[in-house]
This record gives sequence, structure tokens and C-alpha cells, in this order.
Amino acid sequence: MTIAIILQGREGTVFSASPDELVETVATRLAEKRIGALPVIDNGRVIGIFSERDMIYGLASHGASILQKRVADVMTAPAITVSSDTPVLSALSLMTRRRIRHLPVVDGNRISGFVSIGDLVKYRIERIEAEATAMRDYIQMA
Repeated sequence: MTIAIILQGREGTVFSASPDELVETVATRLAEKRIGALPVIDNGRVIGIFSERDMIYGLASHGASILQKRVADVMTAPAITVSSDTPVLSALSLMTRRRIRHLPVVDGNRISGFVSIGDLVKYRIERIEAEATAMRDYIQMA
């Protein structure tokens, strides 16, 4: 199964940040939406990611003045991305190896979604549970 399966049923809106926005504004958006990261998009292309980790590292190195910095100055770049045809297990493996929790989904140089490690783990658990149920049903029918 691919990332496209996870993106199905979502409304298609991807919350994002602009590289010129202030960290204070984007941090407020993260809190309001109750999310941990946003892709940073410039001219329709993903150029980085701004996450809770970027905020914490920025606070540690710059103090409260980070709130008045531009997102471009503190974001993680370049962004590691996947396409919608990437297998879920490959994306999980990538996230584990690179120690990241969010992946922009990019198709044809345009963002088509954004997934978290929580999205992928939830999908895997649902699949494993479905397979276990099918196996139990098969055994009981035999």
C-alpha cells in the first residue's frame, strides 16, 4: 500500500507556512491547529519544514528573539519528501532512519499532502488488525 491510501478521504487542504512569515505567527498556527509541523512553501514548492523541534532549538540558541525571526531563518531545509506512490513501509523506514516525524508528499513538484509518523503507524496497525481478523475468520471457517 502507498501513501496515496493515507491521503484518501482528506479534504486536500495542506496547512503551510511561507518562508517570510514570522516564527511567532507560525507557532501560533501550530498551536491553533494542534499540529507539530508545517511545510514551508515558496512559489508552490516545498523548501523546508518548520516544526516544534525547530522552535525548541531556536529558543535554546536565540531565546525569545526567535519569535521575531523569519521562518526561513530557523526551518529545517531541505525538506525530505515522498511521493504519493511511495509504499507506506518505505516512508516509515525513511522516517525512522532520518529521525523525522513529518513528510511532505510531493507529486510533480507540487505538494499533494503531508503525513506524520502517527498517520503511518495508525494505518499499519489498522492493516495488521484487519489481517489478524481475516486470519481468525479463515481458521474458524476451516
